[in-house]
Amino acid sequence: MKGSRLALPLIMVAALLTVISLLPGSCADQILTVEEAAMDEAREAMVSLLKAYGIRDEKVINAMRKVRRHKFLPEGYLSRDAYGDHPLPIGHGQTISQPYIVAYMTEKISPKQGEKVLEIGTGSGYQAAVLAELGADVYSIEIVPELASHSIDALAREGFKCTVKWGDGYQGWPEHAPFSVIIVTCAPEELPQELVEQLADGGRMILPLGEAHYQRLMILRKQGEKIVTEDDLPVRFVPMIKGSDPAH
Repeated sequence: MKGSRLALPLIMVAALLTVISLLPGSCADQILTVEEAAMDEAREAMVSLLKAYGIRDEKVINAMRKVRRHKFLPEGYLSRDAYGDHPLPIGHGQTISQPYIVAYMTEKISPKQGEKVLEIGTGSGYQAAVLAELGADVYSIEIVPELASHSIDALAREGFKCTVKWGDGYQGWPEHAPFSVIIVTCAPEELPQELVEQLADGGRMILPLGEAHYQRLMILRKQGEKIVTEDDLPVRFVPMIKGSDPAH
């Protein structure tokens, strides 16, 4: 069902992109406007699918409707299926998460206006943009320098204010801790204790945990000195990479 709903606008986009370079400037501008309209239609179809899959938080739904996923795909990776419900490659062995997982994880941690959020694994910048659209104060760490640079540019172009750095996500960002929310978009095999320590009292964390062939989403809530954990969906994310923090 979802393929048929998205097929027509995506085919239109592919055809339009083919002819744009052959047209005079004014005509190309008009074609690009039609292309963006097709992307808007595809994004709306994606939102309808998210609702059908059980996403209920209207603020999350509106953020998914507002943030333009195709604008976060690096040059050379723009897909005809930019709003399909599946991951997409963004280079360097990394992916942009499927829209449902982005919406699901965001709904589960329910970031509030003004809350300080740490994201581990900026990737393309798409998840950071969704968090910023919800009013969160977003700090994000990406270990691949090229993706860190891309995400900074993409977020700025789309008008989202997020603080992004190139660094080792296992170390967190102690200078800005504690965080009300920590969201990890790559999978460590074991829970990084540095991140737990940077979680504020009353804060919550969501992350995929486990080896490549067996991962589950985990939700942690910090209550004083106590950490309450909850097992959630089986998932499959790219592994979380360890490395030296370039800041040190």
